[in-house]
Amino acid sequence: MSMMKAAVFVAPGRIELVDKPIPEVGPNDALLRITTTTICGTDVHILKGEYPVATGLTIGHEPVGVIEKLGRNVKGYQEGQRVIAGAICPNFNSYASQDGLSSQDGGCTCHGYKPMGGWRFGNTIDGTQAEYVLVPDAEANLAPVPDGLSDEQVLMCPDIMSTGFAGAEAANIKIGDVVAIFAQGPIGLCATAGAKLRGASTIIAIDGVNQRLQIARQLGADVTLNFNEVDVVDEILKLTGGRGVDAAIEALGQQSTFESALRVLKPGGTLSSLGVYSTDLVIPLNAFHAGLGDNKIVTSLCPGGKERMRRLLSVVASGRVDLGLLVTHQYKLDDIVAAYDLFGHQRDGVLKVAIKPF
Repeated sequence: MSMMKAAVFVAPGRIELVDKPIPEVGPNDALLRITTTTICGTDVHILKGEYPVATGLTIGHEPVGVIEKLGRNVKGYQEGQRVIAGAICPNFNSYASQDGLSSQDGGCTCHGYKPMGGWRFGNTIDGTQAEYVLVPDAEANLAPVPDGLSDEQVLMCPDIMSTGFAGAEAANIKIGDVVAIFAQGPIGLCATAGAKLRGASTIIAIDGVNQRLQIARQLGADVTLNFNEVDVVDEILKLTGGRGVDAAIEALGQQSTFESALRVLKPGGTLSSLGVYSTDLVIPLNAFHAGLGDNKIVTSLCPGGKERMRRLLSVVASGRVDLGLLVTHQYKLDDIVAAYDLFGHQRDGVLKVAIKPF
């Protein structure tokens, strides 16, 4: 039996590189030879035991690779082709998918719908931090990489670009809007780029790391605020003449940033929440205008599927956004434990780490 290297969850605090069998390809599957993958903040939640997965599961959900083998039912692709697959890989047969929510493609269980059901890689099936990954429902989920684009340029498409752009889309940003984006980690930076593409005239980026604020300006931010230096809420209200912003995007998953995003909204504005929260949220009465402010609070999970990936790849290929600059470090798969240590502790200015199995 042919074997491969894979990074697996062992126990809270332990992800290890082990040997696993290369997956067998079913009729609707594709086997990808991974050329580049990366580590996500969600993977760090898994490492810490804050999000439960099965012991021995291969982690990771952001694949760039080459089709090694196709199932007999998969049409429109060829072996040897460079492709990506979304972190969310729906089969489009579930109630949720047919209701327009492919990211919630968990179908119906005895307890109702399963949230995040479309997230399978590194959650319910073996993921991408390995030499090979099996893509289920491959015809619905593979997207060819345009010629001339590097792995690093398209590495953000499977997850954080799709997620960040979804935050801007859910915020219903219109031409001329003023938008505040709280936290400029990888997803917040993608939300900044998405807000620019949606036509926002003033984008206010908030973070505590000046290096990230500099990158935010490269991706479209007009104003950058370091929360260590100014009262962000007061400053945004001054910048908007007391009116507040049309939309606020929360990309960190903390009470403080959620509350600040709510406090800077104009009446009728939208708070688009992308953060993954680990404790209960509290909505302050005055910031919520006692429920009478005509505000909207919306959440988004990374949209997936080949059409979503095609659109994102087209944006990258057009040159309208360059997310390759978010890749700050490269590691071999053999050194993935060290890569987790770097990324998990946010050292050395890390944003995203490119993991190379071969």
